[in-house]
Amino acid sequence: MRSTITLDPDVTELVRREMHDRRASFKQVVNDGLRAALRDTRPAEPFETPTFDLGAPRTDLDRALALAGALEDEERLQRLAGGR
Repeated sequence: MRSTITLDPDVTELVRREMHDRRASFKQVVNDGLRAALRDTRPAEPFETPTFDLGAPRTDLDRALALAGALEDEERLQRLAGGR
């Protein structure tokens, strides 16, 4: 596939150095660099988050927002009573 790319000046210098050091063509250096970079970004194995059974909820979760509001109100009252 033919494509046009615009390289930043620092990348241009890196490619030129690599071409000189390896005595390779622009095409070879860019292809090898992209191949290596894209290969390294993919995880070797899928990441799985561990899960744990926490049992049945101790509170009715259908009213979780009401419970959270009540707890916040209680905390605010304690702060006011404490003079904070």
